[in-house]
Amino acid sequence: MIKPIILSAVGCLFLVQAKAQSLYMPRDIQKAYQKETRSADGRPGKKYWQNTGKYNINITAIPQSRSVKGTEQITYINNSPDTLKRLNMKLIVNIHKPGVARMGDAGADYLTPGIQFDNFLVNGEAKKVPSTSTNQWVPLSKPLMPHDSVKLDIGWHFEISKESGREGMIDSTTCYLAYFYPRVSVYDDYNGWDRLPFLDAQEFYNDFNDYKLSVSAPKNYVVWATGTLQNPNEVLQPEYAKRLQASFTSDSTIHVASAAELAAHKVTAQNDLNTWVWTANDISDMAVGISDHYVWDAASVVVDDATHRRASMQAAFLDSSEDFHHAVQNGRNSLDWLSHNWPGVPYPFPKMTSFQGFADMEYPMMVNDSHTDDVRFSQFVQDHEIAHTYFPFYMGINESRYAFMDEGWATTFELLIGTSEVGKEKAEKLYKMFRVNGWIHDAATAEDLPVITPSSELRGGYGNNSYGKPSLSYFALKDMLGDDMFRKALHGYMDRWHGKHPIPWDYFNSISSITGKNLNWFFNNWFFTNYYIDLSLKSVTKAAGGYTLAIKNVGGFVVPFDVKVTYADGATETLHQTPAVWEKDQKSISLYIKTIKALKSVTLDGGIFMDATEGDNTWSK
Repeated sequence: MIKPIILSAVGCLFLVQAKAQSLYMPRDIQKAYQKETRSADGRPGKKYWQNTGKYNINITAIPQSRSVKGTEQITYINNSPDTLKRLNMKLIVNIHKPGVARMGDAGADYLTPGIQFDNFLVNGEAKKVPSTSTNQWVPLSKPLMPHDSVKLDIGWHFEISKESGREGMIDSTTCYLAYFYPRVSVYDDYNGWDRLPFLDAQEFYNDFNDYKLSVSAPKNYVVWATGTLQNPNEVLQPEYAKRLQASFTSDSTIHVASAAELAAHKVTAQNDLNTWVWTANDISDMAVGISDHYVWDAASVVVDDATHRRASMQAAFLDSSEDFHHAVQNGRNSLDWLSHNWPGVPYPFPKMTSFQGFADMEYPMMVNDSHTDDVRFSQFVQDHEIAHTYFPFYMGINESRYAFMDEGWATTFELLIGTSEVGKEKAEKLYKMFRVNGWIHDAATAEDLPVITPSSELRGGYGNNSYGKPSLSYFALKDMLGDDMFRKALHGYMDRWHGKHPIPWDYFNSISSITGKNLNWFFNNWFFTNYYIDLSLKSVTKAAGGYTLAIKNVGGFVVPFDVKVTYADGATETLHQTPAVWEKDQKSISLYIKTIKALKSVTLDGGIFMDATEGDNTWSK
């Protein structure tokens, strides 16, 4: 059951202006401000902290037998002021165990025994740790004191699920490994241990860690992973290592390994097992793709003009998938456009890999996307997943609880980059069809819950609350502030929380403080109400020197709109209104049109802000 959110105003600690409207803030969030880990102006507080870890992971993956066996050494560092008597481990692969709570049904091909521990040592002391769910407490014999660390040595194994979604077997000799290693969950300043169960629907919340990952796979299997490959000359035959190296400075796509070369067993070193070694620092996760027949394309693109730094764009896919033959160049366009336009922050990682699977899902430096026969739609999906680089990987969003903080931004960027790729008309048509129409014209109760509703409490309304509605709020804010101020505010927010864990109030407060405007009225409207979009043009009356339009905001959301005027002489005019027109009265406004001409008709047009009842948006004489 979804619990209702109380929308009454509470006395908050962070008014930008005296007597301004305050935003609802849950009591646990209030405590973070009281403890000064978060600040009233949206910055990390002077006592902000977050924990971190160093992971050395070694796995042997045999796709044809669906087996993964691993060992890892974790040094977990407690930067908090709290003494920790136990750790919470995330064991996401246990979503495949029979009887584990999940959103939907699980068929036989989905189910596996989950993670099986071979050993579990805490500071050298053996522990018997069960593996029954996606969260597992591990008691500590000696409490972990503030600013101290604990060492974990873990051995485990599991079967790769036959049914691939976000992870699992893609075909008989291809697999994608995500969430494949036990990890310490986030312990934060407002919620303590992240104990939300993974239900195979919500997404993730991870610390920023340093990783070394070694993946041993049979000869003739190529491994792609998050991070930088440390030993290409050891795992690849010289010609293919040379091609990979050449791709790092090439704008043109280089075919690192073709289907024929893979079939002829020419690509990898011919050891029984090759160990591919990857490193990545200050990053929130690692993911791995393995195949003995996926072709390999690569190129690169300049993402930072100041340093001339290039990022590698790679793709791994079935040779028969036409859309993926475009993945490298489409990905180069994504990395270039996102770095230079919106959000306009240089792509922060050395690489991106597009791996053909079934998930349409983002990971640090990787996307696992499904094949479609529509090359343009495949580009649209890849753009969206690559856009997630910034939210949640550049900024450590708690997707499990506040999915709108990353999905809403990726949805916004997908329209912005799409406009540059296919034009405004086509991009907006797809956005309206894919992100807005279902909610605005066929809404159920759950879909009108406030956006601030924790994602973990949503069922039917998850998609609209996480994607379309917050994206529209960001576009409404952009319209109201103008591009220059919106960019300044967005960059300021991102700079403050890069590599950290922002929550919604950090976003709200940052935007208000950076712009110098108290925007609580706007954020309260879009995030804390069950409003929707529905304007009504109630009347058009003659006034001195023109006409007065009476407009009622039936749905409640403060949206921009165009007033499209047709005069009696056939001339037309469009008068744009930003959301600022609703600041003083969010329910109804009067607009004055100064003209000496007679009016023939007036229409309110919201564009991507689709109206639930379009029939009352037009007046005609």
